[in-house]
Amino acid sequence: MFLDKMQQIKETLSSKSSVVVAFSGGVDSSTLAALAYEALGDNALAVTINMHSLPAGELQIAKDVAREIGIKHKIVDFDEFTVPGFVDNSPDRCYHCKRSILGLLLEVAGEEGYEIVTEGTNITEMQGRRPGMKAVAEMAKQVMSPFLQFSVTREEIRQMAEHMGLLVARKPSSPCMASRIPYGKKITSEGIARVKSAEEYLSTLGFTQFRVRDHGDIARIEVTIPDFPNVLKRKDEIMNELKRLGFHYVALDLEGFRSGSLDEVINK
Repeated sequence: MFLDKMQQIKETLSSKSSVVVAFSGGVDSSTLAALAYEALGDNALAVTINMHSLPAGELQIAKDVAREIGIKHKIVDFDEFTVPGFVDNSPDRCYHCKRSILGLLLEVAGEEGYEIVTEGTNITEMQGRRPGMKAVAEMAKQVMSPFLQFSVTREEIRQMAEHMGLLVARKPSSPCMASRIPYGKKITSEGIARVKSAEEYLSTLGFTQFRVRDHGDIARIEVTIPDFPNVLKRKDEIMNELKRLGFHYVALDLEGFRSGSLDEVINK
């Protein structure tokens, strides 16, 4: 099934003279970039938006994956703190940010002479509360979303990535650091840096699927339930490091890791 969808996507991309691919280096955008490169070669350009809330290490991953694919790669700096609605951190924050980023990609495409922008939203993401998807829908005439067009699921994308031999095929998702801060709490560069440092530290301890949510004085750590013993085994060093970063209390969330946990309050 996924092979048929791969072919359909490549045929659709081949119908364009050239494309800019929104490229974070995650599995979705990497798979789309690889398909675009197979379809268009040097007429495909991967563009990575480098922003303050990009998780630690993600920019280097994007560089490495672009090199692995062979696609041309451009990095564009972006200050999300200039986006209206971002700092205030309302529940529709992602809508404002996503719309600004897509607008920037359209500017790049125009300046570089590319026909269209394409991005990697998949059909699985349409489930639940996803304010950024509103921006994708609003700009559908200007921005192509092949995974939505052909109803490609997140798991099918991973299958495509494995089929093409991409090293990121099973890479965990890594949304922007603003998603670690509860709605209504203003986002600051210092707050982003603190959470980024906390997660970077946990990564050095070998954790791969986790989040550190910033509740002011409290750092709420989400890890997969099988990783609970590892956290408790190293609780003193974790607690000391996060307190050094400015948190007064360090808590382990007993529900474990789950994406979008900050939406739970809104949903209730």
